[in-house]
Amino acid sequence: MTKRTSIRIHDVSKNFDDVEALKSITLSVKGGQIFGLLGPNGAGKTTLIRLLIGATKPSMGEISVLDLDPIKQKDALRQKIGYMPQTPALYEDLSARDNIRFFGRAHQGGDLSQRVEQVLEFVGLQQRADDPIYQFSGGMKQRVSLACALVHQPQMLFLDEPTSGIDPQLRAAFWQHFRELASNDVTIIVSTHQMDEALYCDNLAILHRGTLLADEPPRKLLWKNRAKIKIWRGSKVSERTVENYPEALPELLQRDGLDPQVRRIEIEEESLETVILRMIDEQHSKESENETRQ
Repeated sequence: MTKRTSIRIHDVSKNFDDVEALKSITLSVKGGQIFGLLGPNGAGKTTLIRLLIGATKPSMGEISVLDLDPIKQKDALRQKIGYMPQTPALYEDLSARDNIRFFGRAHQGGDLSQRVEQVLEFVGLQQRADDPIYQFSGGMKQRVSLACALVHQPQMLFLDEPTSGIDPQLRAAFWQHFRELASNDVTIIVSTHQMDEALYCDNLAILHRGTLLADEPPRKLLWKNRAKIKIWRGSKVSERTVENYPEALPELLQRDGLDPQVRRIEIEEESLETVILRMIDEQHSKESENETRQ
């Protein structure tokens, strides 16, 4: 079954005085996806999220989120989305339970008791639910922030650097939570500059200085990597570097005949991080050339 398109972004730019934070961005996001916004600090990831949640207006272009205009239909949209900022915005003197209840009431009326307890269990904080936030570690505050974003059962979740500054074990737990939510048809937009998290996403938008460099599944991006292949034939070894080795390897081996003398093959692949950093370097070179011409 083809999933609906939850986000449509067409030719969107955002300027802050003389700074062009986003440059003619066009992309779409399917429902139930974990969609990653990847790039170094200052790439435009947070600006794009702020546009999508209606916190700021684009300088140019059109945006639709869950078939709503984030600016003109801001109130209707906010009932359907959850937002976890990069730095937890919590009330330090309130307990975890009271913080979650407060943010839940901002979205809907009625008795939230059951939902509050459900999200406390989801993020594993039942035992500390009544402790004030100021007693919590940074990682625990991140859990409370995630619970606050989930308590009203949003159709879409925006996460701005959700695993920044937390330990590897908690990061793994967070991604397990995100995958569980996506399996229940919640669309997740996650901003990160941590390259190793890219492989957890269903699709990636690579941003650099406000420019969209790629919009592809991470596995497809990996096809652009380069691999060093060593083939031993008796005592002799040949070495070649190829791109897209899953397709290049068969032809290479056929050329060598796959005879019994081929006793060992080694493949040294580039990481996704290396591929993305090369894309960024290539973009740097293009920008430098354009500046020189001007």
